[in-house]
Amino acid sequence: MIRHLVLFKLNEGVERDDPRVVEGVRAFRALGGTIEELRFWECAWNISDRPVAYDFAINSAVEDADALKRYLEHPAHQAGVALWREFATWVIADYEIQDEPAGRHGRP
Repeated sequence: MIRHLVLFKLNEGVERDDPRVVEGVRAFRALGGTIEELRFWECAWNISDRPVAYDFAINSAVEDADALKRYLEHPAHQAGVALWREFATWVIADYEIQDEPAGRHGRP
C-alpha cells in the first residue's frame, strides 16, 4: 500500500473563508467518496500556529503505484488541483506502508 500525503500553504493574503478556498476544500473532501482507488482518505485544516506549519493536509492511501497513478489522473482529482493552483502551493510525500490504517475516514 502507498501513503500519499499532501500539505498545502495558502498564498500570501488568502484566507480560509475565501470563496475559492471554500470551493477547493469542498472538492477535495468529496474525493474520498468519489475515487474508487482511495483506500483511506482524510483531509483537514491544520490546528497549529507554529511558523513552519502548513495550512491544510490530505492523508490518503492507495493499493499500489498503478492505483496512485489512476488517482492522480482522475478527473475529479485534476479538477480539485486546478482549483488549489489558484490560491496555494503544496508539497507531497508518497511512501510504502505495510497495512491499511484502521477505518476508512472520509469514505462512505
